[in-house]
Amino acid sequence: MYVLSREQQLPVYYLEPDNIAANKNFRVYNFDGTLPNQSELLIPHRKDHYLFVFIRKAETRQWIDMVPYTLRDNGFYFSGPNNVIVKEEFKHLWSTGIAFTDAFLSMQENAALSKLPLIQNPRNGHELLLNSADVDFVEEMLAKINTEYQHPGEWQQRMLAAHVTVLLTYLSRLYAEQFKEDATEDKVLLKRYQAKIDEDFRRLHEVSDYASMLNISAGHLSEVVKMQSGKPAIKHIHDRLVMEARRLLFHTGNSLKEISFDLGFADASYFSRFFKRETGVTPAEYRSSIRKMYH
Repeated sequence: MYVLSREQQLPVYYLEPDNIAANKNFRVYNFDGTLPNQSELLIPHRKDHYLFVFIRKAETRQWIDMVPYTLRDNGFYFSGPNNVIVKEEFKHLWSTGIAFTDAFLSMQENAALSKLPLIQNPRNGHELLLNSADVDFVEEMLAKINTEYQHPGEWQQRMLAAHVTVLLTYLSRLYAEQFKEDATEDKVLLKRYQAKIDEDFRRLHEVSDYASMLNISAGHLSEVVKMQSGKPAIKHIHDRLVMEARRLLFHTGNSLKEISFDLGFADASYFSRFFKRETGVTPAEYRSSIRKMYH
């Protein structure tokens, strides 16, 4: 279920109880090679809750606050109510996730949770890399949470609170280690570059255009972006264009000519070559395959 945010005009998805615990403030998600709910595909949205997911295996990508994350095996991903999420594609997924609302955090037994770095997220991070020992610990705690979740009773709430606190405290220590550096000028520049792309990707397709807006040279911008993000500055622009193209191909009936014009391409043939170079398929092939898969 979702409602439209007045402030951002984005859908806001609410935490829906399942048939196991029927709890409107806490839920466990388990995927064992299955496909998640397709209703959120390629729709920028917010959630009214916190979501923490351990990915065992996945071959997909999602965007959080317009930063793309290719989901890694044995990776841990997290987001909160203020984040804008876009799920670019769905494939078969092996994962376990927990979700809870602010109401869950406000319960007396959960008071300490709201102060954890993983909840407050001061570095605006959304991915934790786990070593083998971390994976073993996370799997053990998720197994305990799953057991309690599936057996409602008088002590369930306290046991869930205890297990969740241990898990998120452990992960908060990893968060502090992985995001320990203070924001530098280069990190700020990367964020500004990404924000500018999100504002102007339909109109501006060259790194030099954004360098001019940021009052720096294209060479310096390219160097900083590659150093901070691990990929060329032009790739950030192309990724944003591809994600929007996929959204338009899936959610609208617009012609390729209309889509190419909307995204600032000179003609449909140039757009088609760009899309195939970036994705391996033509826009028409993508539209046909994804609609066949999800409809």
